[in-house]
Amino acid sequence: MTTDDRRRTIGSVISVAADRFVIEMHGRTDSFTVVGFDDLHYVARLGSFLIIPVQAEYVVVEVVGLRERDPASSGRYDGDFDKAASAKFLDVVPVGMLPQNPAQKFRFGVSIFPSLYADALYALDAELDRIFETDMPIEYVPASSGQPALPSDPTRFRALTIGKSVVFEGYDVKVRIDDFFGGHTAVLGNTGSGKSCTVASVLQSLFEKADEHQARGATFVVLDVNGEYEQALAPLGATNGIGVERVVLDGTACADRFRLPHWFLEQSEWELLLQASERTQIPVLRMALGLTSLLRQDSDEAREVREHFIATCVLECFRGSDGDSPVSKFQRVVSLFQHYPTDDLNMELLQKYGANYQYGNFVPGSNLEGFLDEVREKLREDVELPSYDNTPFTFDDLDECLDFAILYEEAHGNRQIRDYCSQMMTRFKSLKERSEYAFLRYDLDPEDTPPTMSSFLGEILGLDRQGDDWIKKNQIIILDMNAVEDEVVELVASVVARMTFRLLRIADPRNRFPVHLLLEEAHRYIAERPSRYSIDASRIYERIAKEGRKYGLFLLAASQRPSELSKTVLSQCSNFVIHRIQNPDDLSQIRQMTPFISESVLKRLPSLPKQNALVFGTAVNLPTTFAVRDAAPLPKSDDTKVRDLWFHEDGCIAEIRLPNDPY
Repeated sequence: MTTDDRRRTIGSVISVAADRFVIEMHGRTDSFTVVGFDDLHYVARLGSFLIIPVQAEYVVVEVVGLRERDPASSGRYDGDFDKAASAKFLDVVPVGMLPQNPAQKFRFGVSIFPSLYADALYALDAELDRIFETDMPIEYVPASSGQPALPSDPTRFRALTIGKSVVFEGYDVKVRIDDFFGGHTAVLGNTGSGKSCTVASVLQSLFEKADEHQARGATFVVLDVNGEYEQALAPLGATNGIGVERVVLDGTACADRFRLPHWFLEQSEWELLLQASERTQIPVLRMALGLTSLLRQDSDEAREVREHFIATCVLECFRGSDGDSPVSKFQRVVSLFQHYPTDDLNMELLQKYGANYQYGNFVPGSNLEGFLDEVREKLREDVELPSYDNTPFTFDDLDECLDFAILYEEAHGNRQIRDYCSQMMTRFKSLKERSEYAFLRYDLDPEDTPPTMSSFLGEILGLDRQGDDWIKKNQIIILDMNAVEDEVVELVASVVARMTFRLLRIADPRNRFPVHLLLEEAHRYIAERPSRYSIDASRIYERIAKEGRKYGLFLLAASQRPSELSKTVLSQCSNFVIHRIQNPDDLSQIRQMTPFISESVLKRLPSLPKQNALVFGTAVNLPTTFAVRDAAPLPKSDDTKVRDLWFHEDGCIAEIRLPNDPY
């Protein structure tokens, strides 16, 4: 043992078991405090680490208990109590081995146990860095050919400081960048415990790097359901050259608001949105979505399919068995010819046989039969209708295609299909009319150029097209959804996540554009139980949790109710930042998902002060409690100052604005 080791001895091992040691502290440790050669050390905080020299290594132990025993002293009266002279003991558990050679790394598990009366030492900051593998937080960036000229010796973060240890005085708690941001992370805690400040603080720490290189390649898509992150993150764009874009979703179709073209929805999302039943409604919906693409296909095969479909539906309209009036049937025929005209089946054919639009019939005589005979010539055998291909269409197009799909099914003998689909049609008409879904309804004029998926995803991921290439424009994209209800949040969160996941899956090269989805109040749309709304966003997020790492898509989920979160998502998280949690169900959930955390650590969670947290996972070798680095500026989630707002002079103006229009 070196001279420095002897000078920082705080006690001796007096009991050794496979899972627990006991250390008796030396008499000079007054109130568990040691005056070392380098500083004053309070060594008996629960969760602190001590090291015990064994051959060429140190056994690293965690303090899980402390106690005191009075010395047996003859001649001392009962109650004559000398606390300073009493023996003090630390209960510790072994966690790993730290080689004395600084070039070698810390490893979990104990291979060599200390002998009785071996010395126990307090840990230095450099040893703590080695234990946490954060001894080199900044590294130089190797030069690469073909890159623009940079200042000499550019650096980048290897580890990121997230706060100060509450166990080791003045020690910076750091997380390894590759491990923390290279996996899914959960930030959990009761409301008001500091989750939003923690998330904002971590991003501020990451992007406040002053010199080359900044994290320009990062992409954080913030699903902000409370509208609180712009205040904390927007200043990064003004001071550090980091792009921060805020897009507001309020349900309207205004030009400066977030809009989601409805043809970007996948077939399965339409099925969920309209709650289509599997046996009857889903086949009709799929056919209708496929028919929307018939409008713009112009191949010979497409024309034959279109003629067969029109002919089948026209013949059904004149069959006269669905109870509709002749005029309404005639109007369906007119609509078919107007929306799906071909060279032979069009409005001119109706005029050729003397159609009477007012009464829904033809000029008396054989005109009807002649018309139907000409229509029958277009029927084909074994025709396959087109599949949905996300071609732009309007809500009115889909409305009529749904009616035509039902008509087509009726023509094939399914006489009750219209009744079976009535609920789905009612839901679609509601979706078509509800004001909160105006952002989804993208009405197109013939001269308009519809937005493309690449341009939409470019905005969402902070990209700007330059020729054939894409350049990073924004590193943080805040989707502010504070003004909309949970069902809209669930829909948008699901579609944005699915589109991003699909893009990264087909990207070439793969896993070269990491994207982080920051999910605030994640329990609102990634719940363990399916929500009562139509879209179940947890489906895509569970798939991302299981497969996203391969493609560079990561989740950063913040929630105050871990027991309500999807267990699949939580089980795939590599790192956890846990604030104060008091609910028994939530505590039980954390115990189940973290079996390797000691009970003494978990018992601290209900009493953690605000802005304190426990961090553990792959980014830190050992669980540790820390005071979160202050976020400056703070998110818009500060507590209500009740005294300031209650007690004021008479006639003071209320600090609230009410909408002019009623809800």
